[in-house]
Amino acid sequence: MAILSDCHLHSSHSGDSDTPMEQMILTGISKGLHTMCFTEHNDFDFPITDLDPAGKFECNIDSYLYDLISFREKYKDKIRILFGLELGMQPQLMRRHAVLIKNYDFDFVIASSHICNGKDPYYPAFYEGRSEEEAYSEYFQSIIDNIKKFKNFDVYGHLDYVVRYGPNKDENYTYAKYQDLLDVILKLLIEEGKGIEINTGGIKKGLKDLHPCTDIVKRYKELGGEIITIGSDAHDTENIAYGFDRAEALLKECGFKYYTIFENRLPEFKKLV
Repeated sequence: MAILSDCHLHSSHSGDSDTPMEQMILTGISKGLHTMCFTEHNDFDFPITDLDPAGKFECNIDSYLYDLISFREKYKDKIRILFGLELGMQPQLMRRHAVLIKNYDFDFVIASSHICNGKDPYYPAFYEGRSEEEAYSEYFQSIIDNIKKFKNFDVYGHLDYVVRYGPNKDENYTYAKYQDLLDVILKLLIEEGKGIEINTGGIKKGLKDLHPCTDIVKRYKELGGEIITIGSDAHDTENIAYGFDRAEALLKECGFKYYTIFENRLPEFKKLV
């Protein structure tokens, strides 16, 4: 396997993981990884539910960074540990995001859409009373709105995340059906010098394809996109680097010769052997 860097990882510093960071690192070492970038969740204004109390997805960055620096030093001879963040995008959060990013020296920032117009696509209510196509279209339009409002990130994560939880998941989903919206997203990202992520987490949720789907990755390449990171979205040790063989095959199929790692917010291109 040519891809030895997992750039989308969550530990117990994220509200939806109970796995200690050191366990994640030891597993990454045992799997032969060269680099692990933790990207703990930070979602301001996340809708409050019985399962998601207020502040659940707001990371204590100082505590997170303390652990990361400690383990980075402890395992410096075995693996590179990078300091990332997965930023939950919503248009009204521009100022709060700007302050947060300014106050810390992150290596890597993923912009992700977990909330669409104040609603969580994880729950069936997001899809009720309308077609699946209408729900997916609203989600993709919200990404366009987010990119236009805030640009201090490096890649957009799991672009078609919404299909993880749709009534039929990605059974009827194609790039062509949403091409008008998806092309706007890809062109905006390329114009701003931003990348996309191949996220392997969706196949663990029963999807037939990776995030984003193969045709989106091909289109990104056709439009001149070059920056593409690889992440498992693992919240536990079992899923670290899961599906990276498929991600490698997809990159090669789409004509990529490199994948990307970010350190100090600068892209580093790794050749696919």
